[in-house]
Amino acid sequence: MSEEERKFLEVKDLKKSFGSGDTKQDVLRGLDFTVAKGEFCVLLGPSGSGKSTLLNILGGIDSADAGEIYINGDRLSRMDEKGLTQYRRKHLGYVFQSYNLIPNLNVKENIETGAYLSDKPLDIDELLKILGLYEHRHKLPNQLSGGQQQRVSIGRAIVKNPDILLCDEPTGALDYTTSKEILRLIEEVNTKYGNTIIMVTHNEAIKLMADHVIKLRDGKIRHDDINTQKITADELEW
Repeated sequence: MSEEERKFLEVKDLKKSFGSGDTKQDVLRGLDFTVAKGEFCVLLGPSGSGKSTLLNILGGIDSADAGEIYINGDRLSRMDEKGLTQYRRKHLGYVFQSYNLIPNLNVKENIETGAYLSDKPLDIDELLKILGLYEHRHKLPNQLSGGQQQRVSIGRAIVKNPDILLCDEPTGALDYTTSKEILRLIEEVNTKYGNTIIMVTHNEAIKLMADHVIKLRDGKIRHDDINTQKITADELEW
């Protein structure tokens, strides 16, 4: 792997606070880390540790107070609103805990809304088969289970073939069996398409299937580890 690929995502001295004066709260306190191209990176930490704020800044949804983020050499702080929109469109896919599907569009149409944002979308029918949704492609979201809706959400994010897939607690609203199915799917997507995956979770078990684990507490990185003995999603237990 080249030096550029090892530092595909680079975060330097990132800081973020909310409020001012006596109510000011420092949420991110000078984060430094890199994520390699194609890595599955998990951001772990308790509620209030700053992991969701960090994910929002990486996604261009929020901005940092100080520090720099580089994606494949592009510096986010130098981008205007149009540039950020292009950055999100070109580089990013999002998967949230809430599925945010369009209720009057069927499964295939919901996924197609992601394809329209890309110059290089994946083949939708092939993706539907990988997602286990091909037989359900004409159903509306309210005709699907929670796990199936999350699969559609992942499909909508991944169909644009993004460089980075940002996942914010994607299994948080799902039961154990369905959570493992979703993790297995994310694992397969990472292997098949080589997208860099950054996942926020409070579930410690998920770190065992990740290439890279970053633990946050009180807005600081407490551990930054490469997992040399990762296991598969099927082997996870919690």
